[in-house]
Amino acid sequence: MDKRTRVLNAMNGKEVDHVPVGFWFHFDGEEAKGEACVQAHLKYYRETDLDFLKVMSDGFFAYPLPNIRKAEDWLTVKPVTAQDPYIREQVERAKAIVKAIGKERCVFYNVFAPFSSLRNGAKEIGISDEGVMQHLKENRNAVMHALDVVAQANALLSQLLITEAGCDGIYYPVQGGEYDRFTPEEYQKTIAPSDLYVLEHANRFSDNNILHMCGWAGDKNRLTLWKDYPAKAVNWAVYVEEVSLEEGRFLFGGRTALGGFETFWDGKVQKGVIYHGSKEELQEYTRKLILNYGKTGLMLGGDCTVDAKLDWERIRWIVEAARSL
Repeated sequence: MDKRTRVLNAMNGKEVDHVPVGFWFHFDGEEAKGEACVQAHLKYYRETDLDFLKVMSDGFFAYPLPNIRKAEDWLTVKPVTAQDPYIREQVERAKAIVKAIGKERCVFYNVFAPFSSLRNGAKEIGISDEGVMQHLKENRNAVMHALDVVAQANALLSQLLITEAGCDGIYYPVQGGEYDRFTPEEYQKTIAPSDLYVLEHANRFSDNNILHMCGWAGDKNRLTLWKDYPAKAVNWAVYVEEVSLEEGRFLFGGRTALGGFETFWDGKVQKGVIYHGSKEELQEYTRKLILNYGKTGLMLGGDCTVDAKLDWERIRWIVEAARSL
């Protein structure tokens, strides 16, 4: 079975020869943009022999914002066109990667939910996360206007990544579900509309999109906020949320699960067998994940990104173990 068939079968709950494996990390410096970024992704794929590639949106976390200083200034946020670098350069990155390896394996591109793109954009112009939340309290409709604008841009980006660049789908991280940020009612009213606008638009162009419920900071989320979001496969922080793959099978209605490995790192601390286990321990852990869950409806990956300092050989050990069953 070739890699493309293996991954698409796994996403659609069909039989596979081996459980597919995919991990990813952030590229920085010269490798964050342009041709160097393309070549860095290709080198990583070829040296790890992963079953699929998730292309990072490094260099484009932030939506380009005007100068905002007070809550009503969010009303000045304008949409970007398909030719804006925010969209065009990401599409060209994906297109080059798909051209090189897309026939042999699936390629997914990271598209952030609007709330994340907006907060990253705010950081670029000197507004903290706390500042964004304060503006939401002061003028919710103004910030929601900006969320709507960003949603239109990220929806267009998703469309072009699939229809022009040739990606098989998007990998869609949602954030903001921490217990102390919004009540469920506030999240549904304020953030969910922009989340769903992008995801549902992507679903118009591909049936194979992945929802990532991001627990990157180590804070638990209200996973129930996202349990009905329409995506073919779901990825959550098994260790942060303390929701196992088996428990997630029921929570997310039997959809294909992507994950199983703790990947926490904060610049100082690394947690998880992927960082600290011996080859034997890491491969035994991999085989137990598969034997306990079953080979159907499973893709192995991390809670979130791995530390870029990880030795790629450790990923090859996981691939080797998965293909032994």
